[in-house]
Amino acid sequence: MLDAMEIIFMIVIVGEFIMGILGNGFIGLVNFVDWVKKRKIYLVDIILTSLATSRIGLLFMILFNGFTMTLYPEIFDYENIMRLIDGVWTMTNHLNVWFATCLSIFYCLKIANFSHPLFLWLKWRINKVILIILLASLLISVFFSFLITKNYNEIFKSFILRKNKRNNTSSFIYSKMLLNLGSLFPFTVSLISFFLLILSLWKHVQKRKLSSLDARDPSTEIHLRALKTMISFLILFVIYCLTFFIATSNDFFPESELVMIFIQIIAPIYPLGHTFILIWGNIKLNSFLLHNRLNLLYPFIEFIKILEVFILSY
Repeated sequence: MLDAMEIIFMIVIVGEFIMGILGNGFIGLVNFVDWVKKRKIYLVDIILTSLATSRIGLLFMILFNGFTMTLYPEIFDYENIMRLIDGVWTMTNHLNVWFATCLSIFYCLKIANFSHPLFLWLKWRINKVILIILLASLLISVFFSFLITKNYNEIFKSFILRKNKRNNTSSFIYSKMLLNLGSLFPFTVSLISFFLLILSLWKHVQKRKLSSLDARDPSTEIHLRALKTMISFLILFVIYCLTFFIATSNDFFPESELVMIFIQIIAPIYPLGHTFILIWGNIKLNSFLLHNRLNLLYPFIEFIKILEVFILSY
């Protein structure tokens, strides 16, 4: 029988899940409908759709973990199930970070202005660079997923079964570092892109001031919009990583059901919050919301119509 705290917890995570699915589904469907109608898709739309798809997968994993932790905690004792959960969680988590990094790199190359030959070379080949990173991110995520399921599962299971805690401490820390290693590099790249964009904005503003012009011009606004999107990703991802660190370190601290419930509620804020910031920061998505406030189901209806035409044509 569930107590009041567990019922409230399940209601909250289901609400977060629904909001996340609606937000990410909105991004994916608007871009898909736009692509079908115009017969053309832009690189930023590919990145946003890929990011939205991976976040739907991550939200499913967060919801699944919350439900199993509350209703069926004994499921974590089964090795094959844990291996599958670890693998899918690792893949969706790494894909999220890599796709968000692709978006940061895209903003940096598209908006920033530097005269360095390497930067100009990357800027002129932005489409190829981003597509290669997208493909590489998929392969890297699969690799880390395989690596984690092979090495991490037995250690995690040993903690679930409450085996010798002291002897497993070093192995557990190693596995936790391995689990986060795949996210460290793309996060660092996002951080570098963020600082490059800040430097570009600063140079642009200084140049405008020297020319006795208003600092806030269209280029400045574009810089600021991209920076807000990037800094929100960095902050929310750090919060997400901290909650994950606390969750995986739970075996070294006194157990508290309230702490674990709080962590499970905080975890979806990263894929949920950043999604709505992306919608706000994207001109096409934001304009669609402003002009269709009374008909937010429009992309879903259009998707059904396109699907119907496709089925009838065959």
